[in-house]
Amino acid sequence: MSDYTKEQIEEIFAKHKVWRLGYGDERADLRGADLRDADLRDADLRGADLRGADLRGASLSDANLRGTSLSGANLRDANLLGANLRDAGLSGAILIGANLIGANLLGANLIGANLRDANLIGANLYGASLSGANLRDANLSGANLSDADLSGASLSDADLSGANLSDAKI
Repeated sequence: MSDYTKEQIEEIFAKHKVWRLGYGDERADLRGADLRDADLRDADLRGADLRGADLRGASLSDANLRGTSLSGANLRDANLLGANLRDAGLSGAILIGANLIGANLLGANLIGANLRDANLIGANLYGASLSGANLRDANLSGANLSDADLSGASLSDADLSGANLSDAKI
């Protein structure tokens, strides 16, 4: 794990903002960073590289993580309420007990991700890849899983009440 000071993280985010605007050449590279319990509410980290980062207990509510690389990241008990994770790479990510209520995961790659006990009430998982994912005891009530790939996913004791499963691959 890489340890960063608050000042270093702020500098990385500032350079990332310039990159997002098309003027810089440094997108946020926080691979393997220790961001446990970080307050990243409303952060705009579109396209950032957070592969293998430790985000346990982090607050990412309403964060824009569109297209962000989070493969192998640990997001256990993270708060991603209303976060935008459209087209995010979350393969092999740990999302045990994460709060993803109302999150946008349209087209996200969650292959082999662990979402055990995750709260995905009303989440948009349209076209998401969830093959081999662990969704045991997850709450997916009212979630949009249409056109999602759930092949080989564990759905034991998952709550799918009111979920849209049209054209989903199960």
